Amino acid sequence: MQVLHDAPLAPLTTFRLGGPATRLVTATTDAEVVDAVREADASGTPLLVIGGGSNLVIGDKGFDGTALRIATRGIEPAGTRLELAAGEVWTDAVARSVEAGLAGIECLAGIPGSAGATPIQNVGAYGQEVSSTIAEVIAYDRRAGETVTLTNAECGFSYRHSRFKADPERYVVLRVRFGLEDAGGLSGPIRYAETARALGVEPGDRVPLGDARDTVLKLRAGKGMVLDPEDHDTWSAGSFFTNPILTDARFAAFHARVRERLGEDVEPPAYPAGDGHTKTSAAWLIDRAGFGKGYGSGPARISTKHTLALTNRGGATTEDLLALAREVVAGVREAFGITLVNEPVTVGVSL
Repeated sequence: MQVLHDAPLAPLTTFRLGGPATRLVTATTDAEVVDAVREADASGTPLLVIGGGSNLVIGDKGFDGTALRIATRGIEPAGTRLELAAGEVWTDAVARSVEAGLAGIECLAGIPGSAGATPIQNVGAYGQEVSSTIAEVIAYDRRAGETVTLTNAECGFSYRHSRFKADPERYVVLRVRFGLEDAGGLSGPIRYAETARALGVEPGDRVPLGDARDTVLKLRAGKGMVLDPEDHDTWSAGSFFTNPILTDARFAAFHARVRERLGEDVEPPAYPAGDGHTKTSAAWLIDRAGFGKGYGSGPARISTKHTLALTNRGGATTEDLLALAREVVAGVREAFGITLVNEPVTVGVSL
């Protein structure tokens, strides 16, 4: 276990932003993770858990407490099961599942971060969510002081949400077990229209696993959503805002506002989201509110490839980023009456 004091945290995040931690502990085994958590809890020290740092916005003043970087490793396939250590690099895990001929997470290729973060956020993209394949999550329960195994149902998954996100101070994820599918080298059904078009198939069709993964990687790269140290469009947290889910009544009011503002022939994106609810596109809202690709004049700007990503163009501070985020939130609210919600976790700051 490595321990550093007054340690920079910015290099541990994909935004490359944020001040130092009073103490930084890097744990490479589950036992070290648990020991570090117990030590912090016993002493009443604030604890910040860091995986791949792809979903964090840390304040410029840093974190006054112990930052625990989970650097555990391990990818263990067994039949159609796949067990991942929390610190395992997610993109590597997806690649291994494809090599093993297992379907279910191939369209989640290219998402930065660690395996242990995926159940917390219920990570999803291009028609797949981890909640559809997670069998169990092994976590340290800080309240009970013991390691527990939670079934899929006990994880409380919903859109970009989970039991872990709802109660962030309670659980520290140690391992994630996935139940995947052996479809003879084929992917799961392609559910996302953009992916289907790129593959030249119909939604619901299956394609070779490698083709699905490679196509998603190309689509993500075209939007600046695959990490590249030389490309400032990837100095981000990916999608900064979640797609709003509206009740039917709220969607009807939003629809009327769109027509009033943009014209009678303009139809906003609409996707079924469960009984009495409709999901619309945050990227569409941002663009139609006047914040196009590349918007901004300072060191924090909207990506030149995707309106949903806020980026550090180099030399930005967290306050620069938050100022841009607040401007976008206010503009969308004024234009369409919808308040966007940030997807990344904020530490020491808020919108």
